[in-house]
Amino acid sequence: MFDLLTRNWWVLILRGVLAILFGVLAFSRPGVTLATLIIFFGAYAFVDGIFAIILAFGGWNERDDRWLLLLEGIAGIGIGIITFRAPEITAVSLLLYIAAWSLVIGMLRIAAAIRLRKVIEHEWLLALSGVAAILFAAILLWNPAAGALGLLWFIASFAIVYGAIQIAVGFRMHGMRGQLKRAEA
Repeated sequence: MFDLLTRNWWVLILRGVLAILFGVLAFSRPGVTLATLIIFFGAYAFVDGIFAIILAFGGWNERDDRWLLLLEGIAGIGIGIITFRAPEITAVSLLLYIAAWSLVIGMLRIAAAIRLRKVIEHEWLLALSGVAAILFAAILLWNPAAGALGLLWFIASFAIVYGAIQIAVGFRMHGMRGQLKRAEA
């Protein structure tokens, strides 16, 4: 997975930028309707899933741990499709969709960090993004009747923090490309 992430470091950064843009958009439009929030979330989860699958297929024949990214991508695309197919869902249903997606993503990120701990330094950034996603899911499940505006701000905050961590991981992987080239030589 190390070589896959170092070669495709830009996808991690792009995913982080998309998360931050989603968060900023959610903050800048506090009066957003539930339908708009559903569309924004569905689009973000779907696109994030596509990029995760691109990363997985980028090194399909080279690594045996690509299934973690593939599962992450399938989860994102699946939640995106579910969100688009049922736009009339209530705030609580949306919250449960988001919590389930975040929980799956968090567990897969932690699993990837554990697999990479012997290969790279600072794998804790990847694990931290997984812990953040799991904590986000736990908080959402703890109080599912939270107000729509509070939920929106919470989602926006998570997206910005998560995006910043993704960008940091992407730049770290970009900086480690030299290690991959030396290992291949």
